[in-house]
Amino acid sequence: MKRSDVLHMADSLIHGDRARDYGDAHENFSAIAQMWSAYLGAKIQPHDVAHMMALLKIARLRNGPHDDSSCDGCGYIALGSELSDK
Repeated sequence: MKRSDVLHMADSLIHGDRARDYGDAHENFSAIAQMWSAYLGAKIQPHDVAHMMALLKIARLRNGPHDDSSCDGCGYIALGSELSDK
């Protein structure tokens, strides 16, 4: 898959299917951050959630290429950037 295709697919997912499935990213990642903070006993921010999810996808890619993990990883990085601005 070409890099522009990966980025286009990531954009389509975070503005399409994933947005419809999971709702507003800031609300969703804020809820996850609150739950992770309680579990870990450390303050987690919504952008931290996005970055850690990207790391999860990168860890999966260590086992070999997988278009879905590449696209999702790019999407999480983009969301992390956006959430860092809030």
